[in-house]
Amino acid sequence: MKRCIFVLVAVPWLLAARPAPVVDLHRVLQGAYAQVGVTLGYDSAYSRIAYPGGDVPVDRGVCTDVIVRAYRHAGVDLQVLVHEDMVRAFSAYPHLWGLSKPDSNIDHRRVPNLAAFLRRHGTTLSPSSRSADYAPGDVVTWRLSSGVPHIGLVSDRKAGERYLMVHNIGSGARVEDVLFAYQVTGHYRYGL
Repeated sequence: MKRCIFVLVAVPWLLAARPAPVVDLHRVLQGAYAQVGVTLGYDSAYSRIAYPGGDVPVDRGVCTDVIVRAYRHAGVDLQVLVHEDMVRAFSAYPHLWGLSKPDSNIDHRRVPNLAAFLRRHGTTLSPSSRSADYAPGDVVTWRLSSGVPHIGLVSDRKAGERYLMVHNIGSGARVEDVLFAYQVTGHYRYGL
């Protein structure tokens, strides 16, 4: 009987997700800024990429690539973390693409999946219309007027009282004053 009890207690622990790493904010921001002037295009085409550490060519990408590359610069591979979490808890993620299992080539490159991961493993903060509620390194999700989800990283640079955002909405990675340009749908902090 003791063995059975031990197994029942041990299994949830073995399946538990790893805790969020402690991340160097300066390195995350360096990784985001390093994309500006380098990632010049937007390319959402499905690509087979290496796992772990895979990426599309750095001269192109999507909005989520800004976040993934910034964190990777700080030693955190969101491709691996999102994939591992989706393998453990696939039902906790949106099922918008008709997939029956995780796909390490693309899952971390989709805004709803990255937002689900951040909700599950980071700190979820209330979306706000107050600039003071956002801090460098925070991740913000938006809904564009077209209904498309978007994501960006709060920089440590300001336009007046408001922090600028590092994001790629179609013309490559940029630092722009767009925090409140779209409907804020999520506000997260991961490892900071």
